[in-house]
Amino acid sequence: MLALQKLRPEPGITLREVAAPAMLGEGDVLIAVEATGICGTDLHIAAWTSGYASMRDAMPVTLGHEFCGVIRATGAGVPAAAMGQRVTVRPSVLCHRCAACAAGDADHCTGRKGIGIGRDGALAAKVIAPWENCVPAPEGMAPDIAALTEPMTVCHEAVRTADIRGGERVLVIGPGTIGQGIALFAEAAGASEVVIVGHGDAARLATLNELGFHATADSAGSSLAAAVAPWTDVGLFDVVIEAAGVPALVPEALALLRKRGVLVIAGIHSAPVSIDLTALVRDHKQIRGTYRAPVETWPIVLEYLEHNRERVEKLISARLPMSRVGEGFRLAAAKSASKVIILQDEVAA
Repeated sequence: MLALQKLRPEPGITLREVAAPAMLGEGDVLIAVEATGICGTDLHIAAWTSGYASMRDAMPVTLGHEFCGVIRATGAGVPAAAMGQRVTVRPSVLCHRCAACAAGDADHCTGRKGIGIGRDGALAAKVIAPWENCVPAPEGMAPDIAALTEPMTVCHEAVRTADIRGGERVLVIGPGTIGQGIALFAEAAGASEVVIVGHGDAARLATLNELGFHATADSAGSSLAAAVAPWTDVGLFDVVIEAAGVPALVPEALALLRKRGVLVIAGIHSAPVSIDLTALVRDHKQIRGTYRAPVETWPIVLEYLEHNRERVEKLISARLPMSRVGEGFRLAAAKSASKVIILQDEVAA
């Protein structure tokens, strides 16, 4: 089968023929992949930016962790009813050996491996995953919509971490898929105003406009403060959620918060950040980090996708067959597309 792999700890990815997975361990399922999203993490891995050195031991490893597919084979201990189910998959695989796992504290597992990072992922026709990581998709949900579940759980968790209350004004920095999903969930949480700012992001900001968000701005050629001045002229923001992964924006984002405001960091940063702690303390501001969503978030997000199908479909700007996955990476890296979905041949046909 064709698989997109990271072969060496250096820039580059390779589309090549590999053997299809065959051996199923206890509790595992074999999934025929239907749709896989290209994520910012995949772009970082392809470019080999800092923060992914743990992948070395897994190479060569197949990328892809945002996906949907149908279970075609099961290992020992998997219920017979699993066969034929369309599922989306939580990509964080527990070790079941560390102290946290032994205590039933799955969220703090210290030996977890990520599908598409530490073990083979879903930019291929087939992938093996633990049954415990599979979440059934609603009946009739299209595979490309179901493949949005993982990134949308990240968005939901960012909004939950911000603890957005009804009537609050929210600024989202970064209009990619994560920023777009954050805007949707901030709206659902009751935010009175959601402003989204990008940098050289015309295509992604246009997607947000199609989603119904018209308070958008591009900071290219100016500063973040200048770009959002039309909104800060009436007051600073209650919540700022940073989803751009640009270290220099963090102190600028703090300056846009009202007293006792909350800054949530959702972006992955390649360098440390310096901030004015005295100003932070005197203004009672908070900085919170957000990352992986808990298990219970997945059904909530699937329900949201189910009830907002026509709207969330606008998050997808390109659907390409596996043979054109390289083109999909180029589109995503150039920011000329929002979410790019790779369809396996039988789905793309």
